[in-house]
Amino acid sequence: MHTLWILIIGSLVGVSCALVGCFLVLRRLAMLGDAISHAVLPGIVIAFMLTASRNTLPMLAGAGAFGVLTAWLTDVLIRRGQLQSDAAIGVTFTWLFAVGVILVSAFTGHVDLDVDCVLHGEILFVPFDTWTVGGVDIGPRAFWILTGVTLANLAVIGLGYKELKLCAFDAALAAAMGFNVALWHYLLMGLVALTTVAAFESVGAILVVAMLIVPANAAYLLTDRLSVMLLLAGLFGVLSAVGGYGLATLIDGSIAAAMAVFSGLLFLAAALLSPTHGALGYYLARRARHVSPRETMGSEPAINA
Repeated sequence: MHTLWILIIGSLVGVSCALVGCFLVLRRLAMLGDAISHAVLPGIVIAFMLTASRNTLPMLAGAGAFGVLTAWLTDVLIRRGQLQSDAAIGVTFTWLFAVGVILVSAFTGHVDLDVDCVLHGEILFVPFDTWTVGGVDIGPRAFWILTGVTLANLAVIGLGYKELKLCAFDAALAAAMGFNVALWHYLLMGLVALTTVAAFESVGAILVVAMLIVPANAAYLLTDRLSVMLLLAGLFGVLSAVGGYGLATLIDGSIAAAMAVFSGLLFLAAALLSPTHGALGYYLARRARHVSPRETMGSEPAINA
């Protein structure tokens, strides 16, 4: 049962991250997901300082607020400060993350809330942290939190699919059609922040970036349809969790890190075997164009473009 909980929780992390990760990839904001995953640290610490507890809702609220703040500050630096997007992201997340580290070291040294816990996490111990309702153990706390976040992501994407899709592919057209592009942008950033902090205990802030970006990128290489991309990304997230657990068991290593490594292997396979973007297909097509006349004798004539 312990192994089953690890696989279920890891799969929920993979699916929830992949859903929002698809829109980050399409909008070329992949590194903003990395920025948010680090910049929410001060929000978590401030929520703890205000409530003097590690309850889930205050920490999710603090993380969500600082996730939106990160996106807003990045946008301000790009539009008003005339910085390149990568420079704006780098300035914003390093500054906010450093503030979070100072708050942790200065005000939370007496409790079990440290930077290593936030950065690395440990999914192996998550099944032991359970919720009890009416004297009945209803399962790991992380399972219920991640289930709620995954359902929230599905609900927002389902209800706002048309708006999110149009904003991802052509924000100018979406604005011209009367859609509130800024609203959907910050709503997406809020979902990224909530998903990130929900996955902290499972894979940590650093490794959650892999789950946000790698499955979505692998799916992007295999299809040109957003609906199929979302399904494939979720599937790759689950495969990353299951395959990563198997890899960690085989080498007796970190489970969270093995999940990230396995997601990278899936991306490598997609990069090689993609029918339209794959390196192998490109090599074979290029080789076919350079076949000598002697090798083509007896075959059907090629059709000119």
